[in-house]
Amino acid sequence: MAKRIIVLVHGWSVHNTDSYGGLAQRLENETVKDPSLELEVKQIWLGKYISFKDEVRVDDISKAFEIALKEVVKQGTKCIAITHSTGGPVIRNWIEKFYTHNNKLTDCPLTHLIMLAPANFGSALAQLGKSRVSRLKSWFEDVEPGQGVLDWLELGSSDAWKLNMNWVAGSEEFMKAGNIFPFVITGQTIDRSVYDHVNPYTGELGSDGVVRAASANLNCNYIRLEQQQPKGNEAEVTFVIKEQKSSSETAFLIVRDKAHSGDKIGVMRSIKANNEAHETLTGILQCIKVSSSGDYKKVCDDFTKQTIVAQNDPEEQIEVDLKFLLPDKSFITDPKSMLIVKITDDEGRDIGDCDIVFTGPENDPDKLPKGFLSDRQRNSISTGIVTFFFNYTAMAGGPEIKYKDKVLRDKKAGAGHLGLLIDPHNNSGFAHYIKGRINASADQVAGILKPNQTTLMEIVMKRVVHEGTFRITQNRSAEEFKDADKGKII
Repeated sequence: MAKRIIVLVHGWSVHNTDSYGGLAQRLENETVKDPSLELEVKQIWLGKYISFKDEVRVDDISKAFEIALKEVVKQGTKCIAITHSTGGPVIRNWIEKFYTHNNKLTDCPLTHLIMLAPANFGSALAQLGKSRVSRLKSWFEDVEPGQGVLDWLELGSSDAWKLNMNWVAGSEEFMKAGNIFPFVITGQTIDRSVYDHVNPYTGELGSDGVVRAASANLNCNYIRLEQQQPKGNEAEVTFVIKEQKSSSETAFLIVRDKAHSGDKIGVMRSIKANNEAHETLTGILQCIKVSSSGDYKKVCDDFTKQTIVAQNDPEEQIEVDLKFLLPDKSFITDPKSMLIVKITDDEGRDIGDCDIVFTGPENDPDKLPKGFLSDRQRNSISTGIVTFFFNYTAMAGGPEIKYKDKVLRDKKAGAGHLGLLIDPHNNSGFAHYIKGRINASADQVAGILKPNQTTLMEIVMKRVVHEGTFRITQNRSAEEFKDADKGKII
């Protein structure tokens, strides 16, 4: 194989290439030590893209990247992209826009896409707004973030939904082509030195202080629920599962003691130019050495094992805040799951406000375990899309947690069952919607929620129209019909 060049792609709102830390130098050092990496030592390029201007969108950055890459990659030359944070979605969007969409994947110069803490499904912080988000030291540095990219990064954005739906639908062909190997490496540690008490998302368990592990992971699922046709004047009509699909297996690794950014424990920036051991770098080198589908499968399996070990390591799972003369406060990091729910009617329109209620055994919402739902966030632009963040351990069950022989938490039994009720506010009149339900079952806990993963759920409600909406009469006398009866459901 000919030697490959490397392109480093930073995250959002970065304005200085020091964001890459010592990564470029370390890659050069490792290549000298290990020629089997087959990297072109003198061809490590540092990306510089504009994300902090309001007018710039992710599509714009992708177009500019295509031109910039052609200037440094000669015909036939292959390259590896190593990205951080928003850089991951940017390069995924570029691949989709210029290669996957046009069935030209074999023409893509990329062989490996190694994403560090990528916001593949967005970040809960993005909704805070420019003025509040821009002052977070864990994400931004002295510049106002751009609204165009911020809109993409908001949980449940239409652009992110589209890109990730295309991934679920096309990942099998993508992986079968074997031209590009995708990897995700992320942390789940909170850097308390940059924790912002005004913005609790910076200390959200199950995240690295900016991006949730479930949002970074490209292993994801899709489920489509369709409401059945009402037969009469029912108060409630059930949903049926019309489609259920999972993406192809993608390499995903959680590394210990790594936060989103920062010199000390940032997943990328803390890599030093010297030969100091670094778990992120070890993972990157493991990814670079993949050259076949067999190699890739081995890395997937190894990353899965490493992630399980890391998440069960007491040093990673338990954080104790030692307070002088005060009781110690402990934090337990459980695997989390993200569920992004998109609700439309059978004509693809927004149904307006509705209540989304999760139910447990006997379809009772009060029988779900305490702490099962960590967060809920509605997209501010696509208001029919709501993102839920679940504690997977609370839902599926987990063992007793001890710290220094002290029981911090008893064994969790789990929910056993999971169901869903959609209660539209527009529920009367000549045209409206009826409550929809999928009954709680044990299968749905495992079918909808996966540890460290995101599920995209599309819910289609039947729009109910009554026959009184349009009537025809032969009565030629003036007739008032403003108080006409609704009549039966059509």
